[in-house]
Amino acid sequence: MICPVLAASTVRDLLGGGETLSATLRLVIIITALTILPSIVLMTTSFIRISIVLSFVRRALGTQDLPPNQVIVGLSLFLTFMIMAPTWTEAWREGVEPYLDYRKSEEDALAAVARPVRQFMFAHMARADLDMFLRLAGRQTDATVRLQDVETHVVVSAFMTSELKRAFTMGFLIYLPFLVIDLMVASVLVSMGMLVLPPVLVSLPCKILVFVLVDGWGLVIGKVAESFMTG
Repeated sequence: MICPVLAASTVRDLLGGGETLSATLRLVIIITALTILPSIVLMTTSFIRISIVLSFVRRALGTQDLPPNQVIVGLSLFLTFMIMAPTWTEAWREGVEPYLDYRKSEEDALAAVARPVRQFMFAHMARADLDMFLRLAGRQTDATVRLQDVETHVVVSAFMTSELKRAFTMGFLIYLPFLVIDLMVASVLVSMGMLVLPPVLVSLPCKILVFVLVDGWGLVIGKVAESFMTG
């Protein structure tokens, strides 16, 4: 939603006036930013946790390629847009909009855009991960360290590591009930002497039935979204 507005506002401003050199530099900066935008979305938003958890659900169900990767990525992106909307709105209002109106320099605009994104990452990272990357960066770890004292590359690294840990923890908890169903089905088949019948042929429809009855997708998606509201 932000990208079309950004592009339209940029074209309007570039055509509306200003120095040729300044307009050219602004266009180069914005094209560069749009080029690396997918990487920024991947590294600094809720996309990591959401996509990994949804992939765990698919693997736990044992449905192979259902839902397909395109559906999981698309759902993860739109959930990311919803969760990150307040952060991106603040970044647009404080950084991008003043820059397009020639009220802020490139340096000030970049700092204003990065501030709410850094606050989001800082709020959702584990303290142990931050301390680890501070040590790797040659910085002293301090319990009273402030966000403005930490470099962005340290914040991003600690945030991504924390997101991977949380995503795998949630994936493990999601896997457990399906593992219990697999064990129960295998035990029943063995006790009945049906050793030739693959357990997956029986456990798969059972897992799908249970998942549908408890509104599994709604529960998983709701809990993942709520995990970003509670920190």
